[in-house]
Amino acid sequence: MDQLLRRVRSWRGIRSVAGQIFALQVVVVMVVVASAAIALLLQSRSDAERGARQRSLAVAAAVASSPAVEQAVTAGRTSAALQQQARLTRERSDVDFVVVMSPTGIRYTHPNAAQIGRHYIGSITEAQRGGIVTETTTGTLGPSVRTVVPVTGPGGKVVGLVSAGITVDHVSGVAGRQAPIVLGATGLALAAATGGTALIGRRLSRQTHGLGPVQMTRMYEHHDAVLHSVREGVLIVDPHGCLLLANDEARRLLALPEDVSGRPVAELGLPPRAEQLLLSGTATTDQVIEIGDRLLAVSRRRTAQSSWPGGWVATLRDTTELSALTGQVEVVQERLRLLYDAGLRIGTTLDVTRTAEELAEFAVPRFADYVTVDLADAVLRGEEPDQLGAAELRRVAVHGIRQDAPLYPVGALIHFEPDTPQAAGYGSGRVTLEKDMPAFFGWQAQDPERARRLVAHGIHSMIVAPLLARGAILGVATFWRSREPASFNQEDLSLAEELAARAAASTDNARRFTREHTMAVTLQRSLLPQALPEQNAVEVAHRYLPAEASLGGVGGDWFDVLPLPGARVAIVVGDVVGHGLHAAATMGRLRTAVHNFSTLDLPPDELLWHLDELVTRIDQDRDGGSGTPTLTGATCLYAIYDPVSRLCTMARAGHLEPILVHPDGQAHLPGVPAGPPLGLGGLPYENTEVLLPEGSSIVLYTDGLIEDRRHDIDEGIERLRGVLASAGRTPDQMCQAAMDAMLPVTPRDDVALLVARTRQLDEEHTATWDVPNDPSAVAGVRAGATRLLRDWGMEEEALTLELILSELVTNAIRYATGPIGVRLIHDRTLICEVSDGSDVSPHLRRATTMDEGGRGLFLVAQFADSWGTRYTSGGKVIWTEQRLGTEP
Repeated sequence: MDQLLRRVRSWRGIRSVAGQIFALQVVVVMVVVASAAIALLLQSRSDAERGARQRSLAVAAAVASSPAVEQAVTAGRTSAALQQQARLTRERSDVDFVVVMSPTGIRYTHPNAAQIGRHYIGSITEAQRGGIVTETTTGTLGPSVRTVVPVTGPGGKVVGLVSAGITVDHVSGVAGRQAPIVLGATGLALAAATGGTALIGRRLSRQTHGLGPVQMTRMYEHHDAVLHSVREGVLIVDPHGCLLLANDEARRLLALPEDVSGRPVAELGLPPRAEQLLLSGTATTDQVIEIGDRLLAVSRRRTAQSSWPGGWVATLRDTTELSALTGQVEVVQERLRLLYDAGLRIGTTLDVTRTAEELAEFAVPRFADYVTVDLADAVLRGEEPDQLGAAELRRVAVHGIRQDAPLYPVGALIHFEPDTPQAAGYGSGRVTLEKDMPAFFGWQAQDPERARRLVAHGIHSMIVAPLLARGAILGVATFWRSREPASFNQEDLSLAEELAARAAASTDNARRFTREHTMAVTLQRSLLPQALPEQNAVEVAHRYLPAEASLGGVGGDWFDVLPLPGARVAIVVGDVVGHGLHAAATMGRLRTAVHNFSTLDLPPDELLWHLDELVTRIDQDRDGGSGTPTLTGATCLYAIYDPVSRLCTMARAGHLEPILVHPDGQAHLPGVPAGPPLGLGGLPYENTEVLLPEGSSIVLYTDGLIEDRRHDIDEGIERLRGVLASAGRTPDQMCQAAMDAMLPVTPRDDVALLVARTRQLDEEHTATWDVPNDPSAVAGVRAGATRLLRDWGMEEEALTLELILSELVTNAIRYATGPIGVRLIHDRTLICEVSDGSDVSPHLRRATTMDEGGRGLFLVAQFADSWGTRYTSGGKVIWTEQRLGTEP
């Protein structure tokens, strides 16, 4: 193939412009002629198909309109005469077939007599309705066109059908007979075009080769003027390494003499790299070489003209000024890239100390060799900095290329002297540059000994940039340079100021967040129980872990242990949706409400119902008439445990179900119905009663303990149940095991965990009596109580208890209904309970001097330390408590 191409290129006619134009014109003429011939054939084919349609339609219409055909198909006389007529018509009209058929398509005539009486093959539906059907089909003879025309009788009724068909090739035979004429005309056109092209090429050849001496000289002068006037050097080197041409710019850039043409490149005295580049056999583009004090961009290409014996062409451009400008642009781009990266890497957390560390870590070694950040103590506490005082700052970050630099360590409280750059920057808010630290122009006044050690360590310049944000100076950042010999300059000041400004904005955001978080944590911790009350019903251990500030802040989780009358205890845990001050404040309101409602001694379902109404009112108050309802979103679980009966009654409002752990280590969910969260209303809350063995543990928790984005919440509950399912552990050990297993990392939400291990007051600490509805029975109850107190070693409380029992039992017999019972409980206090079947609560009143009654309950209230009424499903219980000198 290569030899064939070289042979074609060597042909003299093709090498000239005239020969190329001649060949191109011949190709164009042949393409045009071929296109015309193809178009003619396609047009002939189209005309043939159109003629076939017209002829089949005309023949079918003519036969259908014949009176003889109409009479024959109307009368049903399909005789041989009709067949004969169809044959004659087919022969005279030069079609392939003429078929007469009934309206249903049964043939009366056909060129093949065997097909008469059979059904017509083709579409006749439109013709049966009085229309005309023309279709093109492909059969054994090739494409054909057939037309079906209706035969109409009186009234336009279709009495028969006529179909005529003809093949397309039958019609296109005429075009085939015209083919010799078309080919002949094509040959004449090709010959004429070829001759005309040859004449044009000959004329163009004479014009290009007929230039005179004047025109050739002028052409050379133009070429020489352009070559020597361009601001780019041009060198032409032959295959033997000799310089054939060098324009004026090339001689200037390479410092060449005038008579260099024809001399070898190796004898021009060029630098070795330039000489090697010009004599090498490789093509280059804008390769920069240094010649003297100039930087030249050299491009080298091989000559590709066939008339040229071979060689290389090199161009040279002076890029000295461009390189200097490019260097400046690169410096600017590098600084912009540095500031962009600083915006991404400084201030990634809302922590003041970490932000300062990020500034120091980012600037080393990209901008400085050492960086120190000093902040006011007020900033670290989240407060506003006090700039009226002296520059007393706390060092919070130190980072450098080495660890042994004699700088103040992290945590040091530094009192900067007024003459130091740090004090000046902190007081004025302006960036300060110390270019020559070894000169000791006053910066060493802070600590002369440490200053000498810094200089000995190699630190020679520094920039002090104040951390200024929103008009307040938070501290200063100091950039030190040691490894790079060049000192900081004025251009570095703007970069240091920008880095400090970005760090200051992030530090101020972190400071404000720290202040808000500290306020929220303080509020939340003040609202949580500081110490759990003393009681004997359960042994309690708890854990509370607030979420990290950067992960969500303070939430609204809380827990409580509330002593109830009758030695009972209420344990409660709740969660307010959201974080921040609002969640903490709402938690405090709900916890206070639970305390207040618990004094009414309500069952869990009723207490949650009252709490739900309270949350609804809180939402209405927050709405403020804006028209958009605001949902506080809170959950709560309330449980009451009675150590005498070992009965635990629980209800929950959208909270997670508690876990019960039996003494043998079995852990399970008690199946407490899930009521709606507080504030939604509409659905009641249901109590669940569980009889617990002594030593069982009731585990209450919030969702922060089990939430995990990678697992479903049910999986978290099951994991916690598995952790708690172990015997022989104390409540505190159970809390610690749950926290270690469920919280390997910092939680994103508050975590509240409460474990209450149940106790039982046995028969040695309780006594009950059934009292007949007879006033005389009061004396027997009083005597039995006195004997019991003597056995318990509480003779001093016997007289008071007798008075209380006499009044309460007498009132129950007189005003209430049976059954009447008395129960004494020896707990931290002496508890006396009188129960009856009435739900009417006694009313405490002060009797006047003339009243005969009404003083009994008043005396009970005076002698008992506390008293109250608790309603049950069978009536009520009036209880009193007497404080004891010693605990049981």
